[in-house]
Parts: sequence; structure tokens; C-alpha cells
Amino acid sequence: MIRVFASRDSISQACGMDAVLEALVRVASASGLGMQVTRTGSRGLHWLEPFVEVEKGGVRLGYGPLSAADVDVRILQGAVHPKFVGAVDDLPALKLQTRMTFARCGLLDPLSFVDHVAHGGMVGLARARELGPAQVIEAVTASGLRGRGGAGFPAGIKWKTVAGAKGARKFVVCNADEGDSGTFADRMLMEGDPFLLIEGMAIAGFAVGATKGFVYSRSEYPLANRTFQAALEVARRNGLLDAEFDLELRVGAGSYVCGEETALLESLEGKRGQVRAKPPLPAIAGLFGAPTVVNNVLTLASVPRIIADGAQAYSSLGYGRSRGTMPVQLAGNVKRGGLFEVPFGLTLGQIVDGIGGGTASGRPVKAVQCGGPLGAYFPRALFDTVYDYESFAARDGLIGHGGIVVFDDSVDMGRQARFAMEFCSIESCGKCTPCRVGSVRGVEVIDRILAGQDVPAQVALLKELCETLKLGSLCALGGFVPYPVLSAITHFPADFGLTDVSLKGVHAR
Repeated sequence: MIRVFASRDSISQACGMDAVLEALVRVASASGLGMQVTRTGSRGLHWLEPFVEVEKGGVRLGYGPLSAADVDVRILQGAVHPKFVGAVDDLPALKLQTRMTFARCGLLDPLSFVDHVAHGGMVGLARARELGPAQVIEAVTASGLRGRGGAGFPAGIKWKTVAGAKGARKFVVCNADEGDSGTFADRMLMEGDPFLLIEGMAIAGFAVGATKGFVYSRSEYPLANRTFQAALEVARRNGLLDAEFDLELRVGAGSYVCGEETALLESLEGKRGQVRAKPPLPAIAGLFGAPTVVNNVLTLASVPRIIADGAQAYSSLGYGRSRGTMPVQLAGNVKRGGLFEVPFGLTLGQIVDGIGGGTASGRPVKAVQCGGPLGAYFPRALFDTVYDYESFAARDGLIGHGGIVVFDDSVDMGRQARFAMEFCSIESCGKCTPCRVGSVRGVEVIDRILAGQDVPAQVALLKELCETLKLGSLCALGGFVPYPVLSAITHFPADFGLTDVSLKGVHAR
């Protein structure tokens, strides 16, 4: 029986995987060959999708990117073929990675609990129950794990706060509202290894004394939501979820601001998704006023490995205060787009040029935007920046959720700056004046600059407006929009019809 592995991930389906599999079935039938297909998560090698793996002699051989017209019997035989890329485990794009969070993605059926356990699943939860809540929190703290949703706040401190807070009930909330452009790690994990996230949330609930958890996803992720809901049912049947700790999946309507933790909590409570003023912090008074852990998918999914292997194994990886690995997501005009899990410490240039291979168009890289639509634009002159939280902050940048969007030299950075401000105005929840009104005025100011109207005065006004947004907004939506706007003007003045001299003093703080 020939074993074939093919991703059911959204990216592979969008690229035509179903048609490729139909062609494989026809070829197998015509050739009298028996074939067993396992639908897996994605390896993250998006430039090779649709990507099919055939097991031969215990080794998985890869073919891609495939179309239905490429399919012939050589693939089922594990033979040389124009789309043959060799043994999958030997591919440089995988060998260069340090896969911890995504170690199982692409290897197994995401809804097979038996396969999950066979590949090391549930070890972390069992170990957590041996250690006890206090030692689990101590291990998460010692690992140096920081929130992977953008803020980079130490996870252990947050858990310790919730554990020590007084309350008749406590909650664990997973922020799976992955709304940043160029990011797809949360979706990939929910589609490719959902039990890992469930296990991480169960450990968090055990550690802080919560009996209920919620995963807040977005409606634009139908396959991820279906897969995760099915995984919850399997988890209950296998005793991973029970009366001591249970989970529910809730799906939002796609508001970007609901990715902010307090707006997310408002939405979970059935209210309009608007930002809450802080304090109180959600760790003290969160969902329904109870102490609540709010972490994103990648943060919670990192925990089982930390507890299973020990804090030292995790903290030994990374750079500076940024410990462990980061699933970097490369998108935009890039030759080898996809997800690459590596320890913090590579430079931006090593990621974009080395891992990504430069632009798909073959033209020079002009800019990359890191950290989503509110992240700064970095020119090639800053490609020596080390990929970690502090190094990026020192250059007015953001790591964010790990997304990196690449642009070649045909991009108009003036239009990109305008887009960032317009995005803020459209997505604003309306709670605070700087974001609600300031973003609209910002679009108008940028339009005047691009039209060449009284440019020096308009640039000064834009700088002042950005400072107001940054210092006066209730959340990161308004507070971070100065990053893309001012970085675009600072590093690419010619796209605004400006000179370096006219930009004196205009920088994001």
C-alpha cells in the first residue's frame, strides 16, 4: 500500500490540492496501485504547494509545486519526476529550522489523537500535573516565554498574577483573532496541530486555577474553525477536556480591533467590540470581571514543550531577552513564502534574503513591513537589525505576531503610508478620540503631502498628529499607526516628494 501525505491546510487547498489528489486517485486506479492518503497540516513551505509526500522505504519524498497535469505514476512510485524535490527531511528550508511549536505540523492527521500522543503529545500536561500549579508557573517564567501576540509581555508574570488574584472563578482566553496582514501561524496551528493548543490551554487552566477556557477565532478562518471544533470533540472523548477544565470556540465577525485583548473580552461577553480603559488589567478583572489569562495561540502552544522538556531547554534558545523560537511568516513579494520557525537572533537580512530568497519578481527589495499593518517599514539599510524584541524597538520597529511582508522597488511608499492611516480609520472601534478622529485627519494630511501642498507645514502637522495618536490612544491600533506612517516618510522621502533636509526632526519615538 502506497502511503501519500497531502496537506489539508487552507493554503494548499487554495493552490489546488484537491485537484492534484483527484488526479493521483485516477493514476493509482489506472495503474492498479493501492494508495492510502493521509491529510495533514502544512509544512509551511508555501512556495511548493500543492506539495505531496510519498513514503518509500520509510522516507518521505516530496513533489511540488504540483498541478493536476503534473501527476503521473512516477510520483506514486517515489521516482524521479520534474517536480521531485528529494527527501523532505533533508530540504534546507526544513533543516535550517528549529521546530518546537510546529514540530508536528505536516507530519500527521491533525484530528488523530492517537497519532498526536504517538508523536509526543500530552507529555507536557502529564508532567504539569506531577509538578503542581506553582512549579508550572515557575517553569513558564524561567523559560523566558513572552507573549507572541505582539506585546512580548512575559507569560509567567501574567499567569502568576491570575493565580494569585482573588475570584470565585477564573478563565483562560486564547486570542486566535489573527488579523495582521502577512500572518498565518495561528491558522496553520489550528488546522495542523489543534491538540497542541488544547493541551497548552489545559496546562494554563491547571496552573492558574481556571475551569473554563475560550478560543476566540475569526470568521475568515472557516477551515481552522471546523478543524478546531472537531478537535474539541475528540479531546472530550479522550479525557483531555472534562469538568475540571473545558473549552469553547467562539467566532468573531472579523473586527481588527477585537485582536486587542480587552475588545476581545467585550466581544466574548456579547457586547460591541470596544477597547476597555486599563486598569484594571484582565489578569485582575477580565472576562465577566473575573481574573483571566489572555494569551495568543503561539504563546499557549509553546507551553507543552516547555513543561515536557524543562525551562532550560527553551531558554537556551534565542537572543537577549527574547528566548525560544519564533514562527516567522514571510509573505508579499517574496520568492519562498511560508512559515519558518527559528530561534530569535537572525538578522532581518538573513530572514528575507537567506530564508525568503529575496523577491518573487526578481527586482530589488525596497522595504519590508514587520509586525502587521501597524508595523514599521524597514529599508535594506536596516537589514542588519537582529530579529528580537529589543533590537527592533531600538529602531522604532515591532516584531508583532512574526509577520514579514516584502515589497520590491516598484512599491509606492507614499500610498503605503496612506493605507496605514486609512486602515486605522476604518478599523477604529470609535472609543477614543485620537484614533477615531485623528486617523481621519491623518489621511487628509497625507493626501495634502502627496499632492505637494505646503509640504513642510503638513509634515510638521503629521508628526504632531502621530505623537497624539501614539500617546493618547487607548490601544495599539491608534497607538502604533505612527510606526508605518513615519517610517515610510523617514526612510523613503522621495516617495513623498521630499528631501532629507525637509525631514529634520520627523521620526517615530
